[in-house]
Amino acid sequence: MEQLKLAALDEDDLAVISAQVQDAVLKVGDILFFPPDRHLVITMNRFAWDLEEDKRRKRHERRRAALSFARVSDLKVRNIRQDAKDAVLSLLAVEFEAGEAPAGRINLLFAGGGTLSFEVECIEAQLADLGAAWATDNKPHHTLD
Repeated sequence: MEQLKLAALDEDDLAVISAQVQDAVLKVGDILFFPPDRHLVITMNRFAWDLEEDKRRKRHERRRAALSFARVSDLKVRNIRQDAKDAVLSLLAVEFEAGEAPAGRINLLFAGGGTLSFEVECIEAQLADLGAAWATDNKPHHTLD
């Protein structure tokens, strides 16, 4: 089993990571911020968009993964109950809003209107599979409005 490992140092790289974590599910308690290190780590069950679909059996895969960001400050949360550690979130996208280069704001957008946003000195993100993987019959589907 090949494990995905990606790094992002610019907005284009971050878009690739965003595509790989689209439809990941996680619990609020899986979001950890380490203020002294200015490091944010999010563990999740990501849908493996990078793997080819088993068309005969319609099987897909989810994998345990970690998404981390360095040089983080000014975290803001909207429409996410921070005290509900077991509440499940579905990650839709990771976006970057440029500020005074190379700084900016990263926004994690969740289904239902939840947002986690934070300032970064520069884009420095990593996504890595943690080893655990399992089959799923369910492929995320989005209707276009």
